[in-house]
Amino acid sequence: MNLRLFFWSLTAALAGFLFGFDTVVISGAEKAIQSLWGLGDGLHGLAMGMALWGTVIGSMLGSIPTDRFGRRRTLLWIGIFYLVSAVWSGLATDVYSFMIARFIGGLGVGISTVAAPLYISEIAPPKHRGLLAGMFQFNIVFGILVAFVSNSLLGGIGDNAWRWMLGVEAIPALVFSALCLRLPESPRWLIGRKQDPEGGAAVLRMITPEASTDEIESEMKAIRESANESSSSGPFWTRRLATPISLAFLIAFFNQLSGINAILYFAPRIFELTNMGEQSARLQSIGIGLTNLVFTFVGLWLIDRLGRRTLLTIGSFGYIASLGLCAWAFATETFWIVPTCIFAFIAAHAVGQGTVIWVFISEIFPNRHRAQGQSLGCFTHWIFAALLTTFFPSVVTRFPASYVFGFFCFMMVLQLIWVVIMVPETKGRSLEQIEHEMG
Repeated sequence: MNLRLFFWSLTAALAGFLFGFDTVVISGAEKAIQSLWGLGDGLHGLAMGMALWGTVIGSMLGSIPTDRFGRRRTLLWIGIFYLVSAVWSGLATDVYSFMIARFIGGLGVGISTVAAPLYISEIAPPKHRGLLAGMFQFNIVFGILVAFVSNSLLGGIGDNAWRWMLGVEAIPALVFSALCLRLPESPRWLIGRKQDPEGGAAVLRMITPEASTDEIESEMKAIRESANESSSSGPFWTRRLATPISLAFLIAFFNQLSGINAILYFAPRIFELTNMGEQSARLQSIGIGLTNLVFTFVGLWLIDRLGRRTLLTIGSFGYIASLGLCAWAFATETFWIVPTCIFAFIAAHAVGQGTVIWVFISEIFPNRHRAQGQSLGCFTHWIFAALLTTFFPSVVTRFPASYVFGFFCFMMVLQLIWVVIMVPETKGRSLEQIEHEMG
């Protein structure tokens, strides 16, 4: 693989590291924040979910800067949002200031889920697209693991430990912003949006230096034809795009109805329900991060070999088994198997939905509407993530944990049916071929 291409993809994927870190770092600070400002369940849930509401807005509007200003410039601004959010969160003096800071970070997360996978998908050749675009997910789980480890290391330094937990994110945010300055623009954006075929050809030559002039011209012709076709040049909400729209919505919907974000956000609290001590629960959370990382490696190794649809099927069976056992364990107070069930659930997510979702959404839309389609999938993902995170503390207080995990298990049965009946395979095809196959 072209090392320059790998470096560019890795740089864009570092937005996923910041996404994962920002999403989970709050789990180590949430109880201290609730105690410090005397928050009730409602305001506490809102404060914890504020970043996700910023993510909802960011994902909903992320296609606008991504299309108007380009993928590269949008990635640079994402890094700046993360930097501002980290510093402000660590210095916040009241809950409302804290919520504004977390909201800004959420905007960065939401826009990154639109711009980063899309950028990687548009520069990657078909045979490596699953691996390269999947690095976004790998960096998410790496960020999650680093956040859990960071929280554990900083947890005992005093009353202001939570400020250091949140503020340390400024360091990787600054590094990411600097690296974005070295990225080229997406050739598909240059050719299809900016109408700059010379610039697009120059980037294509850097991506595939071994390609002949005829091969470069052929790829440029396919990109131009895709941009000019009626399905691309017409409006987004049309029957022609009904298939990719429904696929993007449903894969994001089922991703969150597995309960993944609720479990990641409140992992220590869930383990404490099994009568573990606070420190033990925090260490178990590190185990979640390690499991996520290891099985994401497995998913990345398999995605271009077995394909997206196969991984979703494998993950669905793993979801159903782990969540069903977890519900049974809480119902019968067989608490000793809960950590194993949670780790199995994380493994199933990492191999299936976690590896596939950002790759799949970035593949199934026409070049002209890829940013809008990515925005739709991301918005769906984050609106349900925000709702689940906001209401989860109240739900686990009012309902037995067995009911909660039983509900998530039922939703994964529905996901399995959807994958078997509706989901197509996209591995090994160019973005323009996938567009034609989608109709």
